[in-house]
Amino acid sequence: MKKIGIIAKEGRSEPIRILEELLPWIEEKGFTCLVDEEAAKALAKRGYPRAEIAELADLIITLGGDGTILSVARLVCARGVPILGVNLGGLGFITEVGRERVKEAVEKALACEAECPVEERMMLAASIKRHGELIAEYSVLNDVVINKGASQRIIDIEAYVNGALMTTFRADGLIASTPTGSTAYCLSAGGPVLYPTVAGIVLTPICSHTLAMRPIVLPQEVRIEIKPVTKNVEVYLSLDGQVGFNLREKDVVLVTKSPHKAKLLMPFERDYFQVLREKLRWGSR
Repeated sequence: MKKIGIIAKEGRSEPIRILEELLPWIEEKGFTCLVDEEAAKALAKRGYPRAEIAELADLIITLGGDGTILSVARLVCARGVPILGVNLGGLGFITEVGRERVKEAVEKALACEAECPVEERMMLAASIKRHGELIAEYSVLNDVVINKGASQRIIDIEAYVNGALMTTFRADGLIASTPTGSTAYCLSAGGPVLYPTVAGIVLTPICSHTLAMRPIVLPQEVRIEIKPVTKNVEVYLSLDGQVGFNLREKDVVLVTKSPHKAKLLMPFERDYFQVLREKLRWGSR
């Protein structure tokens, strides 16, 4: 491991202050730092496009929140590059390291796998077909979301599992999420929390028209086809809440387990239930 990619949340001053101390310290250890363009500009250093960092780096450190990790995971999952997430955001379910332990965590990450174990997280593959032709495909760490446009009240969405009709959801939308994504939009829509390493996919309707229409956990090997069938309405596809576009009538969204996994470095011992108690205030009165 020689090349360390560093990607910071844009428009924040705190990552720059951390990097002013962290970069010289890493470089003194004999590593090359590849800093994303915006952060590098603030530091008066040479910067690299994020896509180039994803191609060159042996390890990536993110300075930001969960959103920063989500975007980086999509970039590097095909190469299997491990990610060390430093939480400078709010909730921080995925970002493992607090700002006060940055140097300690990086030192473990630069040492070896024994010092800093890797936790592999399931990702989803989403492909969109229009008139039978593949028009886009993505890997996502959190979720694939079908949502109604702002002016519509409700939409009908057919869901098929392994070719068999599951049901037609009458709702504001439908979420297909990973266990990692179960604490994101899925949770807000009333879905269950899945332990991060559980092998499953959660389907959660958004504001279902029928109270009996509840979330369901499916095996990770299933093939899910999602078809918005309401005519003459706006329907939007969102991936990890960061990428998306408008769907057209008769478009089909295919969701399966991705062949790639996100590799998250875990420099410190972690009690997931403590995370739930702290982040979701479980047990509080």
